[in-house]
Parts: sequence; C-alpha cells; structure tokens
Amino acid sequence: MTAVDTGPPPLAPVEPRRRAASSKGRFLVVCVLLAAAVALVLYKGLLSSLNYFDTVDQALDHRAQIGTTSIRLEGVVVPGTVRSTGSGALFSISGDDGRAVSVTFVGSPPELFKPDIPVVVVGSFTTATSDDFDSNQILVKHSASYIAQYPSRVRAPNGSTR
Repeated sequence: MTAVDTGPPPLAPVEPRRRAASSKGRFLVVCVLLAAAVALVLYKGLLSSLNYFDTVDQALDHRAQIGTTSIRLEGVVVPGTVRSTGSGALFSISGDDGRAVSVTFVGSPPELFKPDIPVVVVGSFTTATSDDFDSNQILVKHSASYIAQYPSRVRAPNGSTR
C-alpha cells in the first residue's frame, strides 16, 4: 500500500507569550529610577541650601584640608584693623583662642559692619598655609537670639560680648 501524502500534519494552535510580567517589570524599573532621581535632586538641593560655617579656630586647625576652596568663616572683627580700600576693606577676624585671620574684602561692606562684632565672611584662603583670606561677601548677624544661642562665639577679644 501506498500512503497518501496529505501535506504537513496539522499544527496545534500556540498561545502567544504573555507580556504582562515583563511590562510590570519595566514599569517597576522606571518607577525606581524616577524615585532615585527625585531623591538625588532633593539631597543635592538640601545640601546646597544649608549654611555651614567654620569658626576661625576650626578653619586654622584644618586649613591644609580646606586649601583654597570657598568656605564660610566666622569670627569677631578685631578692633583697630578695619581699613577701607578702593575695592572694599581690609580687616582681621579672630577666634576664641586669639588667633586671627586677615581678610581682604572686595565689595561694599554691609551697613552693620563694624569692629568688635561677629561676622561670617565668604571666600577662600589665598593658599593652603596662609592666614590671609579673600572674601567677596560679609554676613552680619544682628539679632539677640544669635548671642543667646552661641554665647561663646560672640565674645570680643577684650572679653566683652556683643
């Protein structure tokens, strides 16, 4: 007997692959990436909005680590050191231990700026080993709450508090 050739055998229908699981996986990956991006932006934004400063004593103790990077430096303006220049002012600020930093300020000092008050200057040391500080901003704290909160930081070199 001869077999009759009827062509290829009939194929059973094959169900298509389910894509729901991979779609859910992609959605979760996208959500995680978006959450990480938002967290990074918030973290960077919060860090840059904080106003940290070093006291003169702290800055001089780790001056080599600071180098010439821009910092905020807090101290009391030493009486008798304030001199006006054509581009700003020259003065010294001191810390609790009596050490001082010479500040060259470029700009117009604020109206409340005067000797024997606590200030924060923004700028950098001229070199990693120098006591000279170049500044382009002076912040003067003038509320009594600062003195109440930091009484040891606002003592003038003569021992008085401001």
